[in-house]
Amino acid sequence: MKQNLTIALSKGRILKETLPLLAAADIVPAEDIYSSRKLIFDTNHDNIKLVVIRATDVPTYVEYGGADMGIAGKDVLLEHGGQGLYEPLDLEISKCKLMVARMTAATPVSGRMKVASKFVNVTRDYFARQGKQVDIIKLYGAMELAPIMGLADCIVDIVDTGNTLRANGLEPTEHIADISSRLVVGQASLKMKHRQIQPILDALATAIAERREEAAL
Repeated sequence: MKQNLTIALSKGRILKETLPLLAAADIVPAEDIYSSRKLIFDTNHDNIKLVVIRATDVPTYVEYGGADMGIAGKDVLLEHGGQGLYEPLDLEISKCKLMVARMTAATPVSGRMKVASKFVNVTRDYFARQGKQVDIIKLYGAMELAPIMGLADCIVDIVDTGNTLRANGLEPTEHIADISSRLVVGQASLKMKHRQIQPILDALATAIAERREEAAL
């Protein structure tokens, strides 16, 4: 008898790019996720369910066994720290960069710098590796406003095209990490349900490889 599997999916842009990959691995929600207010969805497999939650909660659900597997951005995983998680697959979707950005032509800061970011742990670690002490101001959105309003000297944020930065008089100055969505598996789930999880990993890996080949044509 097959054990039940729960896969935690991130809301938003990642979800839109995740569903076709899951379909290529023969995992399809039983109803339209976008038109439903439900958070847990049945699939075409009696033993597989999907749960749709905030991206920042995905690694926590997987770490503590609320879900067996999950899909989240590398930025979220870096901030979480990755405890209790295996990261077997880079899904190669929702690609962007995590960067430091400052006002264009800003004068260098002497002394302790103020940095605005929602990625507090990543920011602290990045500047610590450079031997720099910073005061981190946690914000949840509209990060570009912080330097404009004099709240911070620079920001650490996700950069896609960079258009929003430029429109607000900022420019990316330091690259911290390349970001894409990753599949993570709980350590306990991988041990207990390996025979059911491995075929899903294999099918997703095949779908990713095929997509990469199509993009190269």
